[in-house]
Amino acid sequence: MKQKAFGVIQSYYKHSPVYGGVFYACFFSMHTRIDIVLCGQQSEEEFLLVVDAIYDRLCQIEKLGNCYDADSELAQLNQFAAIRPQPVSHELYNMLAFCVDCNARTNGHFDITVHSTDYTPDLISKVQLSPKERTLFFQHPGININLSGFLKGYALESIRDLLRSYEVKDALVNMGNSSVLALGKHPLIDGWRVGFGQNVVSQNQEQEILLKDECLTISGNNSFERKHIIIPNSGKLVEGKWAVAVVTKSGAVGEVLSTALFAADARQWKSIKEEFSPRLVLKLV
Repeated sequence: MKQKAFGVIQSYYKHSPVYGGVFYACFFSMHTRIDIVLCGQQSEEEFLLVVDAIYDRLCQIEKLGNCYDADSELAQLNQFAAIRPQPVSHELYNMLAFCVDCNARTNGHFDITVHSTDYTPDLISKVQLSPKERTLFFQHPGININLSGFLKGYALESIRDLLRSYEVKDALVNMGNSSVLALGKHPLIDGWRVGFGQNVVSQNQEQEILLKDECLTISGNNSFERKHIIIPNSGKLVEGKWAVAVVTKSGAVGEVLSTALFAADARQWKSIKEEFSPRLVLKLV
């Protein structure tokens, strides 16, 4: 167990002469539990350095894009961008540009302005990003950008880059049982087998899937009472206890896609899926 500035990393390491080292760690970050399995020839100390780097990176991402943290860069932009154009860090600017682009690609079903005061479906058109100056300006008062439906997927891609830099080829990263990155393979099988917990897929589908160099992202309601995703076209919350699971190469794309499909009706699924080409889409009940 290792104490960090804002929490505790718990870890366990076991070495096999056949398979090498297997390292497990867990900690809380981004308002959820993070579980990590790393496999390879690295020592326990080397794997712990990797997990430390992941922890620190997630803290950085939160300080960029957590709109509920008054000191984050995004919260400051939400406060002042309607007054005058605000300079934006390179990383956050790229996040915002990607999310605005995905609004069009999902026919409006992924919308980072949906939590704004007096929201309308065309409000996102009032978000002015200037690439040359790298600034953000709200052309309408009351706009509030919320990246909650995107940050974990973005974090998975950042973790992927970190693992590559530390030469970790086989890893499983689970963020809150809703955003999963699977790299390489488990020591005993060619990939990582992942189940859906208490959720059930349709009877003609396996209740677990094999992931390899892919991401699994789930968006939905885990109870009839917990409704938190807004349908942009109507401004109403999605009803019912169900969820959408998607398998994609990119965690950022998966987060956008699962959110958009959950907010869309069945008639719109086909065009959204064709835009992003996921390997798999499942409805969980």
